[in-house]
Amino acid sequence: MISAERTPAGADTERFRLRTFVDALDAEQLERHDEPLTLAAVAAILEGNPRAVLFNNVGPAAQSLAGNVLGSRARVARAFGVPPEQLLAEILRRLKRKPEFIELTSAQAPVQQIVRTGADADVTALPVHLQHGRDGGPYISAALDISIDAATGLSNVGLRRLMLRGRHETGIDLVAVSDLRNIYRAAIERGERLPLSVVVGSHPIDYFAATMRLPGDELGLISSLRDAPLATVKSVTNDIRVPADAEYVIEGYLGSEGYIESEGPFGEFLGYYGGVKTNPVFHVTAITQRRDALFQTLSISGKTLSRTDTAQLTTLRTEVLVWRALEIAIREPVAVYASPATGGVYNVRVAIRQRNPGEARNAMSAVFACMANVKNVFVVDPDIDVFSDEQMEWAFATRLRPDRDVHVETGFRVAPLDPTLGADDKVGSKAGFDLTLPFGGVRGLEFSLPEAPAFTGPRFASVRDALLDGPKYFEQLMAALGSADGREVVVMLDDLRRAGELGREPNEGRYLLSGS
Repeated sequence: MISAERTPAGADTERFRLRTFVDALDAEQLERHDEPLTLAAVAAILEGNPRAVLFNNVGPAAQSLAGNVLGSRARVARAFGVPPEQLLAEILRRLKRKPEFIELTSAQAPVQQIVRTGADADVTALPVHLQHGRDGGPYISAALDISIDAATGLSNVGLRRLMLRGRHETGIDLVAVSDLRNIYRAAIERGERLPLSVVVGSHPIDYFAATMRLPGDELGLISSLRDAPLATVKSVTNDIRVPADAEYVIEGYLGSEGYIESEGPFGEFLGYYGGVKTNPVFHVTAITQRRDALFQTLSISGKTLSRTDTAQLTTLRTEVLVWRALEIAIREPVAVYASPATGGVYNVRVAIRQRNPGEARNAMSAVFACMANVKNVFVVDPDIDVFSDEQMEWAFATRLRPDRDVHVETGFRVAPLDPTLGADDKVGSKAGFDLTLPFGGVRGLEFSLPEAPAFTGPRFASVRDALLDGPKYFEQLMAALGSADGREVVVMLDDLRRAGELGREPNEGRYLLSGS
């Protein structure tokens, strides 16, 4: 135990802690389990569950565990303090904020209220569960890793999985291209181990920050996205600074021996298993935690990808990167949505306001290039809600001419996990679907969306007086007379027709007075 000191002014270590966020969720968003449960029961309860789940008495040590916390856009938006429809704009605003740090001592940092080192730093004592039936072992899936790049001195933050392989060792997935892989390989070349501190249990904003790859110190990215100063504390067994308000931190290092141990299989974020890989070993030197610490697990795979933490995090990351690319490539992006049902990255919907011919195609190319994982891009006009499956299906059916509007490009770097790739494929293809109306074409009645009548406009004494004001739809004529059902409008129109005074526009069909 470490006694607490007075916390410096401005260092709020409760506002952004995981337990604060979870406890504030209502019954519609949170499912609670107070009864004793085994860790083996956790995965089935989380699978496809639309709510976050809080286990208050799980495993032999009756510990606290939270899952699916980020498994809905509504909960992620809540973490940022905005409605879901404002989430992307809020993230883009916060990314411009200069980071601020407050350094705490060990005695001031809640995450170091309990410290275990040496033989006591036992990862098998943590509430870690088997997530998928054929996984290689129990995984710490909410592992937010922090390292320091020796070449720059900057902190690197990522999100990786740790497979338990003993009391003091785990595997770590470090095969895919990433900053941490480059930092580790440089350490191997120097014959050095790489210190690593792993946060488990943190605010949803922190996990989103960990998915981003932006230049600069990535610990600062957490502060920017929190829109508040970040209180940090130095790890106990290395020099890495970590969020002082975290629930747990697992400290250790990646050995200088390199890629030596089998890791996997694991249910991946695309809904299929990833196979066994040769990966480094993470050696644990310390575990620190709050007294009332809440462990966390991220849901990753399964039949309902859209309800997993990983898909929702990846969705937001994709939308941010795509929006930034579109701001450069075209004049006016309107909306972006990356479908979480496709892992949050494979299918991207973009709404644009075209100012010049070819901008739909330019938008596709920008999205293709900005992220390797994006495979299919759907571009629509602003009248289509990219968040609505129904409207997107309708646009696909009524605005796409396959011989003209489907654009397939090849030779792209793509995600190695793509199950459509052959064993020897090094590159792949991407497809763009132009669901916009023809640029510069006539957009008359046939391209207008039918809506319920609104009955707005000026009032007149008769249909004839209304038509003297100009051509009008039947809806406008009902409004002009204050008609409740349109019957008297029909009669008055018939009187004008019989008198030879009534005409119709050939395309729009508005009523008008003959000769007007």
